[in-house]
Amino acid sequence: MPKGNRSRGYRAERELVALLWKRGFAVMRAPASGSKVKKAMYPDVVAIRNGRVAVFEVKSRSREETIYIDKEQVMKMIEFTKRAGGSAYIAIRIPGRDWVFVPIERLEPTGSSYRVGKEVIAEGLSIEQLEVALGLRETLLRYVKPHQDSDVEATLHDRGQ
Repeated sequence: MPKGNRSRGYRAERELVALLWKRGFAVMRAPASGSKVKKAMYPDVVAIRNGRVAVFEVKSRSREETIYIDKEQVMKMIEFTKRAGGSAYIAIRIPGRDWVFVPIERLEPTGSSYRVGKEVIAEGLSIEQLEVALGLRETLLRYVKPHQDSDVEATLHDRGQ
């Protein structure tokens, strides 16, 4: 990996750590992140809040494009996540956009790597949606009864919302 890409990756990891910390997570960047340690099973960032564990592989790109991740890297992340009892995500930073979080289940195998396509990135989770997925935040839909859905939608439509 060229030096510029590596430093951009480190910056993105540190930025994600700061964001998660600010949102109430206990968070750390793994010491072996980005190193050539082959036997280590460390993800880039691990975050814990209220007993919920989130594991992140961080990718920084200059524009929205398909991302390929080495198969061994993904397998190590899955193993770490399984041992931690958490959820795994690819955290993607694209300048001018908010962070995007893609659940590891959305990765597509390609043989020696996994692919995160542009369409999957476009459908990725925001930080708020990530908190909902981790069970740390509720949405208002919990308070709307199924038969009320059409009434609520009609009211919002009538109000132009």
